[in-house]
Amino acid sequence: MDSDSVKRSVMQQVLQEANMANARVLIEKLQEHCFEKCVPKPGSSLSSGETTCMTSCMEKYMSAWNQVNHAYINRIKQESMKGNNSL
Repeated sequence: MDSDSVKRSVMQQVLQEANMANARVLIEKLQEHCFEKCVPKPGSSLSSGETTCMTSCMEKYMSAWNQVNHAYINRIKQESMKGNNSL
């Protein structure tokens, strides 16, 4: 394995680990915001109202999460291009 292959492999592994960490944070935030909002008194199962609330809340939260991530990635790309242009 040459050094470029090793570098690509390490970068891929780091990216996968970052994606997993990002997914864990998203799940924690969904639980924090949606479950606590939609299920005030947990029981053995969710009512239809709780299920509807959870679905709606999760869709909204994930949409907002994706918009923020997209904006963040675009900002990083812009900053990276500025840095490359100044060389």
